[in-house]
Amino acid sequence: MDNNYADQAIRSFTVGRKNFGITESDKGAKASAIIYSLAETAKANNLNTYKYFELLLTEMPKHMDDKNLSFLEDLLPWSDRVQKECPSLYKKS
Repeated sequence: MDNNYADQAIRSFTVGRKNFGITESDKGAKASAIIYSLAETAKANNLNTYKYFELLLTEMPKHMDDKNLSFLEDLLPWSDRVQKECPSLYKKS
């Protein structure tokens, strides 16, 4: 039985488990869960994860005072903008 897919899917969690010991609060655990969720969703949508985080961290601060959150639609991993600006470094096989 080949477990490659399962091994690859949990690799980021197993690599990070040593860091989980320093998460001493519920807020820290929630923040870690959000970051891992964003990273895994980016990977699932064939994005360059680094470029995606770079886009999020440059665009979101521009909207801190916005009451209308519709700008978030353009920052979702499956949006045309993100797919165009953050393509994966590896071609999907």
